Amino acid sequence: MPEPDAVPAAELPPGTVRRAGDWAVGNRGPGPDGEDRYFAVSRRCRHQLADLAEGSVDADGCLVCPWHQARYDVRTGEMVEGPRGFLGYHGPTPVYTQLVRVIGQLARLRVRRATRTGDDVVLE
Repeated sequence: MPEPDAVPAAELPPGTVRRAGDWAVGNRGPGPDGEDRYFAVSRRCRHQLADLAEGSVDADGCLVCPWHQARYDVRTGEMVEGPRGFLGYHGPTPVYTQLVRVIGQLARLRVRRATRTGDDVVLE
């Protein structure tokens, strides 16, 4: 059985994200060395507090919010692209999106190191 701040590595194929307590733990896929690149960030989107553990990882290795597709650099916690919508609306909101992005750059996600230890991805 995994530790509280751990996720079974078998549940984290490349491009996936899972919950581990207050953390969204994911796998950015293989790096230059061929090893999977795991990450852990705080679970709440800076836009409208969506659960980022329900998000996805895009081709650039960014964590994508499941509600309005805000994108986060999981190495720094910075929002690199603002949301596409507000509340139930899922479309362009250019001025609002830029404002939220600035907030997301200042109020970054918390970041923890995640490494594979045996059959689990463990948060340090």
